[in-house]
Amino acid sequence: MSLLLEHAHVATIDDAGTEHADGWLLVSGGRIDAVGTGAPPDADERVDLRGAVVTPGLVNTHHHLYQTLTRARAQQATLFEWLRELYPVWARIDEESVYAAARTGLAELMLSGCTTVFDHHYVFPRGTSGLIEAELRAAAELGVTLIASRGSMDLGESQGGLPPDELVEDIDTVLADTERLANAHPGQIVAAPCSPFSVTGRLMRESAELARRLDLRLHTHLAETVEEDDYCRELYGCSPVEYLERLGWIAGDVWCAHCVHLGATDIGTFASKSVGVAHCPTSNMRLGAGIAPVRDLLDARVPVGLGVDGSASNERGDLLLEVKQALLAARASGGPTALTARDALRLGTRGGAAVLGLEDIGSLEPGQRADIAVWRTDTLELAGARDLVPGLVLSAPHRVDRLYVGGAEVVRDGSLVNADEDEIARRHRDQARRFAE
Repeated sequence: MSLLLEHAHVATIDDAGTEHADGWLLVSGGRIDAVGTGAPPDADERVDLRGAVVTPGLVNTHHHLYQTLTRARAQQATLFEWLRELYPVWARIDEESVYAAARTGLAELMLSGCTTVFDHHYVFPRGTSGLIEAELRAAAELGVTLIASRGSMDLGESQGGLPPDELVEDIDTVLADTERLANAHPGQIVAAPCSPFSVTGRLMRESAELARRLDLRLHTHLAETVEEDDYCRELYGCSPVEYLERLGWIAGDVWCAHCVHLGATDIGTFASKSVGVAHCPTSNMRLGAGIAPVRDLLDARVPVGLGVDGSASNERGDLLLEVKQALLAARASGGPTALTARDALRLGTRGGAAVLGLEDIGSLEPGQRADIAVWRTDTLELAGARDLVPGLVLSAPHRVDRLYVGGAEVVRDGSLVNADEDEIARRHRDQARRFAE
């Protein structure tokens, strides 16, 4: 069955940045068959979008879904202070609470136009099981694409790390569970040791060896704060990027979250092997970590995508708002020409796809998966916007009107198709009460 979306401003995000002011999209078999302007082709179903802006579905390259349970904590803390306050709270998560948290976080992202989500889950309290499976189940029910990770921490306080000892695991357990999940969920699992201050060098090396044997991608936090830089120099005698290079992690199958504190040499190192960056501007500003050098990264041809980060350091899981924040953060540090609105939208779509190593999403072109976001333009906040794409970005946040994942409609008229938003919120509140103290 074919679907035609017509009478829309289509921003394809292709190589040329093509836009069709009165355009259409033809979808069939979960893929985009054609896109253009003028007389549209025939289709089994036609939807008149009445001048809406159509973009590729947004791609979230870094999140911690479980953190929806603990928003607005440690409100004036540095990263390390924030973590020390929250680690004991997160030690109480279980399968039921992670499922509720994932449904909330994923629904929130979908309603902001996001069709593909990477989640970095690294907290596995002893005695718990099924946490990654709970996230995958939530995503399947809602209809969004989830790339999950088997994160890890093995460097506890007694060994000079940041997390409490009761939250770290032994290396053999981590590696075995990573392999189990990768075999059970092919194409959906990433190996993701947490950070230089919570993971040993041995686990980083052996995770990379396992990932390359199983053809998995690799992810970690890196260079988020000056405290992390000081920690690495004191403990390892080098910068975070130099430490990563020692461990065999400078490669095209790796992407790192944050990367706020990178120098020119670090950027060159990333560029030399196409190491990707998940830029999380709101979280970085919320924790006072700084602003990542996005313009310099892009100029060096480093792959850059966007992430909302966890809902305890960015209390809103809204990826379109993150597109706007990336634009504003770049201009705050680099002036008004540092990034255009269209550049920022590309980070949230094509850039995120490149960071995740996914070639069939991020743009609206024939053969691409039909991940499509439709944004109304007849709302108050877009009134008077002559240029609709920058108008959309600059006036964000917006609730998406329609959202398609692989051609299947998962949001219609601003509401979830496969679940009830109020019911998700109620179940989430019940679970969040367990973490209130």
